[in-house]
Amino acid sequence: MDDLLNVCASHLQAKLQFGRLKRLLTTFADGLERARTRRLLGQMNEHQLSDLGISHADRLNEMDKPFWR
Repeated sequence: MDDLLNVCASHLQAKLQFGRLKRLLTTFADGLERARTRRLLGQMNEHQLSDLGISHADRLNEMDKPFWR
């Protein structure tokens, strides 16, 4: 019976660690995507920004944010 409990506890612990790793990797990937889109935003000219309804001030505000926000 103790062996069964040890297996269940080990499986649960591994599942929790996998969940944490998955969240960490997802958070990191989201940050990279934000950095990429902000870099693209920085390359747009005034006409392109106007087409998207984004002001120059909005662009600067967005580009000043760190990748994790």
